[in-house]
Amino acid sequence: MSSSTNKTEKSANGSKAEAANPSVSEMEAQIETLKAEIAKLTAQVSSSGERSFEALKNIAQEGVHQARAQGEAAVAGLKENAGDIEAQVVAAVREKPVTSLAIAAGVGFLFALLARR
Repeated sequence: MSSSTNKTEKSANGSKAEAANPSVSEMEAQIETLKAEIAKLTAQVSSSGERSFEALKNIAQEGVHQARAQGEAAVAGLKENAGDIEAQVVAAVREKPVTSLAIAAGVGFLFALLARR
């Protein structure tokens, strides 16, 4: 009976050793599984990066369109203001031509003084 107990203990110890030291084929299978999982993760990361790039590209294009629209609105406003100022100057010159001529001569004289220095 003791010999059968010894065999049982040896077989139990042997299965523990086998569990602690998996065979080469099991290790190769685990390595292949890990390689496949790494390949999947790499594909997911690159796909995510491409989607992020496209989203950023769309945001940038939208920003450019908004900036262009704001710039065009600002230019239109400046043109309108310039037209109003021109109309006021023309009205003032027609109303008081001598005064306008004197102001223009004075401004020209000041510019001439500044240009000489």
